[in-house]
Amino acid sequence: MEIVTLSHFAGCVGSAFDLDLGESSVVLTLAEARPLPETGLPGIRRSPFSLMFRSGSQVVLPQKLYKLKNATLGRLEIFLVPVARDKEGIVYQAIFN
Repeated sequence: MEIVTLSHFAGCVGSAFDLDLGESSVVLTLAEARPLPETGLPGIRRSPFSLMFRSGSQVVLPQKLYKLKNATLGRLEIFLVPVARDKEGIVYQAIFN
């Protein structure tokens, strides 16, 4: 895939992403895809954006690069950071800038 942009993910909000853990996998749901403020730096190849994924598990995965698979987007590698926990599970964020 070429450089991913917000438009790639906008239509996938609410859909499942299988996160590969080697021997097993965890399903994340893309909860939000939103633009971030422009930096105004010359040479930027895409507008910055944020993705928020939700896991139904209470197990917190460490921040790192994960292999994900989605029915629409196919296979991707995304750096995820756990940013919140609530009664429904863990929320992970990915920032693209």
